[in-house]
Amino acid sequence: MRSQKNHPYRLPKSAWICGLALICLSTLSTSLPVQAGSGETDSPALVDIQSVIRVSTNLVTVPVSVTDAAGRAVTDLSITDFRVQEDGRSETISKIADAGQSPLQLALLFDVSGSLNPRFEFEQQAAIRFLEKVWAPGDTVSIITFSERAQIRLRGSQSLQEAVQTLLNLQPTEGATAFFDCVVEAARLLKESAAPETRQAEIVLSDGEDNRSDCSMADALREMQRSDTLFYSINPGGRSIRLNEISIKGQQDLVSLAAETGGTAFISDSTSDLDQIFGRIATELRAQYLLSYYSSNPRLNGEFRRISVSIPGRPDLRVRARQGYYAIQK
Repeated sequence: MRSQKNHPYRLPKSAWICGLALICLSTLSTSLPVQAGSGETDSPALVDIQSVIRVSTNLVTVPVSVTDAAGRAVTDLSITDFRVQEDGRSETISKIADAGQSPLQLALLFDVSGSLNPRFEFEQQAAIRFLEKVWAPGDTVSIITFSERAQIRLRGSQSLQEAVQTLLNLQPTEGATAFFDCVVEAARLLKESAAPETRQAEIVLSDGEDNRSDCSMADALREMQRSDTLFYSINPGGRSIRLNEISIKGQQDLVSLAAETGGTAFISDSTSDLDQIFGRIATELRAQYLLSYYSSNPRLNGEFRRISVSIPGRPDLRVRARQGYYAIQK
């Protein structure tokens, strides 16, 4: 009987079996989820994997404005002063950017339809003074006009001079008003360029009356919430907004968008108060805190989650923040 010799490059059968078993065990250990509350100690490999996943998917940022009884911005609060709840559950705030220190991505929406023609030039100049007051290095400015359709005039510029020149070049029209389409367009534009731990805000100069959009009020609100964008509006209609149902509804829509996203809806009664209103918005944007937390709900199921922000130790302060967000992959 001829004896068999081992091939010089062939491993023994037992070695192959052991190696295969080790590979299977390694694969199984890295794919199994950590069971929360099981009482077992997590291995370092599992903790590292979970941390990476959590940072990339569950981080929620919330811009917060805080004012005192006189309406003055409060800028000396710390992370321990705030309380955040998501769908009624308390969340642990992991980080806070001090008032006005987080970068701002600003979209200025300018209604150039026929309804705003009488005050157009003054509103144009007031908007320029607003940008000069609110802009800071690292911020970006987009300018979008709307009448019968939305038009992007300036996209994410870091140049204040370029933004001012763009505003100076605007001309009013006699067209209809596609207000909701413009709000949606601006929200999507901001979402495309949003970086971690930045604030997005739309500043809208309009009466909110819409007679041309394909999008609805619900579409506008949903896109604002998906892009984590604050909404501020200035209605130059003054007392005339109470004259008819269309004007009343326009202002109600502006108020709803502001309330849900953490902004404010203003009414300008005369050209003399427009600078003051723009000044209030600028002061608030420069004094906002940015809270960050990792949601305790890891499911990215597209559902809307309610957020509540409070300062338990200071009931005298007024807190404004967005009312929620959609749990989607960023």
